[in-house]
Amino acid sequence: MENKKVGWLILGIAVVMGIVSWIFNQSLNSIIAQTCLEGPSCIMHQTSNTQLALSLAIVLVIAVIGLYIMFSKPDERIVIKKIKGKEKKKVFDLSKLDKDEKNVVEILINEENAMFQKDLMEKLEIGKVKMTRLLDKLEAKQFIIRKRRGMNNLVVLKEE
Repeated sequence: MENKKVGWLILGIAVVMGIVSWIFNQSLNSIIAQTCLEGPSCIMHQTSNTQLALSLAIVLVIAVIGLYIMFSKPDERIVIKKIKGKEKKKVFDLSKLDKDEKNVVEILINEENAMFQKDLMEKLEIGKVKMTRLLDKLEAKQFIIRKRRGMNNLVVLKEE
C-alpha cells in the first residue's frame, strides 16, 4: 500500500479514537456530576481531566505518526537488469596439445564447459588411469579444473 493511503488510514483511526474519547469523557462527566456531591474539588473530576489529557495525547501521537507516514517518501526499489550481450567465448590454443588432450578440451567445449570425469571416460573410451593422467596434464597446462562432487570429479574448463 502507498504511504499516503496508510497515513490517511492512521489519521482516520486517530480521529475515531478522539471522538470515542470525547464521547466517553462527556458521559463520564455527566455521571460524575450526578454522583459526586463535593463539586469540583471531588477527586473524580481530577481523574476525569487526567484521563482526557492522556487519551488526547495518545490520539495526538497516533495522528503525528499518520502524518509522518503520509508525507514520508516511499522506499525506492532498486531494479537491476542484466544486460544480455554477446558472451565472449574463450579461444583455446590447442596447438600445443596432443590428440587426446585436444579431444578432451573439444568435448568440454561442446558440453558447455563442464562434465563429470566418468562421462568423459565413457565418451573417449579410455580407462581410469589414462584419464587421470590426461586430466593431470591439462590441469598442469591451466586448461581445466577438477572439482570433487561426492564420489565423482567434475571437470571444468578454466575461465580467464
